[in-house]
Amino acid sequence: MPDFLHFNTLLLLGLAIFGGTIGGRLFQKIKIPQVVGYIIIGLIIGTTGAKIISTDTLSTFSPFNSFALGLIGFIIGGELKKETIQKYGKQFTIILFLEALGAFFAAGLLVFSVSYLMFHDIKIATALGLLLGSISSATAAAGTTDVLWELKTRGPLTSTLLGIIALDDILALFLFAIVSSFASVLVGGGEQRPFYFELLKLVYEIGGAVILGLAAGYLLAKLLKNSHDEERTLTFTVGGILLVLGLATALDFDTILAAMFMGIMICNIAPKRSKDIFSLMEKLAPPVYVLFFVFVGAKLDLSTIPFTIIFLLLAYLLGRSGGKMFGAWFGGFLSKAPTTVRKYLSFCLFSQSGVAIGLSIIAGQKFSGSVGSTIITIVTASTFVVQLIGPVFIKYAVIKAGENGLNITENDLIVKSKALDVIDKAPILIRDNTPITKVLAKISESESLYFPVVNKDNQLTGVLSIEGIKNAFIAQELTDMILAHDLMEPVSYACGKDNPLPEVLEAMKHNLVESAPVLDEEKHPVGMIENRAVQKHFSRKILELQHKADALG
Repeated sequence: MPDFLHFNTLLLLGLAIFGGTIGGRLFQKIKIPQVVGYIIIGLIIGTTGAKIISTDTLSTFSPFNSFALGLIGFIIGGELKKETIQKYGKQFTIILFLEALGAFFAAGLLVFSVSYLMFHDIKIATALGLLLGSISSATAAAGTTDVLWELKTRGPLTSTLLGIIALDDILALFLFAIVSSFASVLVGGGEQRPFYFELLKLVYEIGGAVILGLAAGYLLAKLLKNSHDEERTLTFTVGGILLVLGLATALDFDTILAAMFMGIMICNIAPKRSKDIFSLMEKLAPPVYVLFFVFVGAKLDLSTIPFTIIFLLLAYLLGRSGGKMFGAWFGGFLSKAPTTVRKYLSFCLFSQSGVAIGLSIIAGQKFSGSVGSTIITIVTASTFVVQLIGPVFIKYAVIKAGENGLNITENDLIVKSKALDVIDKAPILIRDNTPITKVLAKISESESLYFPVVNKDNQLTGVLSIEGIKNAFIAQELTDMILAHDLMEPVSYACGKDNPLPEVLEAMKHNLVESAPVLDEEKHPVGMIENRAVQKHFSRKILELQHKADALG
C-alpha cells in the first residue's frame, strides 16, 4: 500500500509546483499577486499547517533555494544596463541610502524602546535595536520582481525599484557587520573579533562576489557571442549560473551578488545577444519561483511565536515600514525623481525574505541566548506578514504609476488579440465580374496587397492579389475582357472575426498563405488579415508603449 504520509522528493516537488500554481491563479483571479498564493499554499502544507513538508525535508532543498535566488539576481542584473545606471544612478544612490537608513534608525529605535520597556535591560534592548535595525534595511528581490514581471511593468518607478532592491542588500550586510560587533561587546555573543576584522571579511565577501560575477559574465558573453542555438544558450547559461553560485559558496562570497554582477556584465558588453539570454532565463523562471515561494511559506512556523514577542514584532514592522516609506519619499524629493517615483516608491519596499532571514540565522548562531532566538522569531514572523502585504502594495503602486503592461512583447499582444483587432476596417470588396481595368482603378489608392472577391450574393469566391495581377500583366495585355474572376486565387483558408489571432496566424502558416479573408456570421467577408500588416500593427503598438514608458520620466 502506498505511503501517503511520507512523500518522496518527486511527489513533493510536483505537489508544491502544482498546488502553488493553482493557489497563484486563484489569488490572481481576486486581483492579488500570484506570489501571495504560492506562500499561502506553502503555509498550508508546511510546518504551520498540514506538515506534509517537514523542516528536515526543507533543509535538503536549500541548494535549490540558492539557485532560485541566484537566478533572480542574474535576471535583475540584466535590467541594470549602462544607460539605465547613467540615467538613474544619482537617483538610485540617494534613495537607496535614505530608505535603508530610514528603516535602520526607525526600526532600531522602536525595537530598542519596546525591548527596554519589556526587559528593563539596556544592553539587550540596544543589541536588539541595532541588529533588527540593520536587518530591516534589506528588501526582498524575489517577491518584488515576481510582481513586476507578472504585471509586465516598465518605466521610471520600475527601473528605480529594481536598482534599489539590487543594491540595498549590500547596505544591509554592511550595517549588520558593523552593529553586530557592537552588539557582541554589549551582550557577549559568540567569538569576539576586532571590528576591522568584520569589515575586512565583508569587503572580501562583496569584492570577491563582484569580481567573480564580472569575470563569469565576460566569459559567458564571449562563449555565446556567435551561438544562436536556444538549447545551447540555455544550457550554458544555467550551467554558468550554477558554477558561479557554487564557486561563490566555496569561496565564501555573496552568492546573489555574484549572480547579479554576472547579469550586469552580460547585458552591458553584449546588449543584443543578452536579450535572447535573459528571455530564455525568464521562460525557465516560473516553476522555479513557484517552488521557491511555496518553500518560503512552508518554512514559516507561526505556531511557536510567544505572545510577548508580538509587541516587538509590531515595533519592528511599524519602524521598518515607516522608515522605508519616509526615506524613499525624502530620497525621491532630494534627487528630484519623477513624480511617480516620489509618490509610489514608498509602497514598493515592504517585502523581505532571503537576506533578512539569512542575517537572522547568523544572529541566532552568533548570539545564542534570548537575543538570537528573539531575532529569528521576529524576522520569521515579519517575513510572513510583509510577504503577504508587500506584493499587494507593489501592484497598487505600479498600476497607479501607469507602468503596468508597458513591458510586453509582440507575442504578448498577439496572444491577447482576435482576428477582428488587426483587419482593415474598410476592406475593398471586388465583385467577380468586375473588369480588371476597373479593379485597378478601385485598388490603386489602397495599401493592401490582397482583396476578397465576392459574387452577386456577396459570398466569398476567391482572393485577388497584387502579385497575381502583376504576373498576368507580364504575361498578357490587360483588357476589359479579363475579369476579377479570371485572376483570383481560390481561398485555402478563411477565419471568423472572433477567432484568436495566434490560431489564425498558425493556420496561415500551415496553409502557406500570406493573407486570410475574415468572415462574419453570414459568411460575408468583412476584411483581410495580411502577415505584413499584422507585423506593422504590432510593431507600432510596441513603439507606442515604449514612448509611453519613456514619457513617464
